[in-house]
Amino acid sequence: MTPPQMQTLSLADGRDVSVSIRRSARARRILLHVGVYDGKVEIVLPPGASAIEGLGFASTQTGWVADQLSRIRTAVPFANGSVFPLLGEEIAIRLVPGHPATPALCGRDLCVGGRADTLGGRVRRWTRNQALEEIKPRAHRMASEIGKTPARISIRDTRSRWGSCSRVGNLNFSWRLVMAPEWVLNYVVAHEVAHLQELNHSDRFWAVVDRLNPDSKPARKWLRANGADLHRYGRGTRPGN
Repeated sequence: MTPPQMQTLSLADGRDVSVSIRRSARARRILLHVGVYDGKVEIVLPPGASAIEGLGFASTQTGWVADQLSRIRTAVPFANGSVFPLLGEEIAIRLVPGHPATPALCGRDLCVGGRADTLGGRVRRWTRNQALEEIKPRAHRMASEIGKTPARISIRDTRSRWGSCSRVGNLNFSWRLVMAPEWVLNYVVAHEVAHLQELNHSDRFWAVVDRLNPDSKPARKWLRANGADLHRYGRGTRPGN
């Protein structure tokens, strides 16, 4: 695969931003994307279009690009002193000398010992584990209510969706759900578990969701308004630390 070409785009507000240019055989026209989580600007070229044409199109959209970039919240890496939500409640990361390297809740703090340069990765792994511990029993309980059993439950770092259900009954969830309020997490679990019975979005499917979780409508509204904000936490943290 050919790596994307990098160029610079001057925005309406005077800033210069890096832009990646890539080709796509499936694109029908020149497309311009701004990553809602990382702010990466990308031009997608259809067959036959040149990089100059792509940049020319982007130069007519500099006001839109600047507006999209202004909507992206500042990243909050998992570092000493950072604050992030856990089931909707804010907790603070504290590097505590002499504390075990494995993070542990100490009231409203997450106490972590060990090296400061590996703290972020350990907090990230702890948060993913918390997500699995919160989601797995909920999924099994809800599935038993409709006479189903998940084939496998996995935690991932997805951006386009909060959860998914495969045709063979595998359930996948974003670990970032553990940062949402508990009633929102419950809705997403109910949504995916309902797919074990109805692999569609029919009226029958929504009836199953409402049976498993009566807070569905406010939870969907919360995710639309606040879901993107959950992706700011842990950004800039190296997963492998």
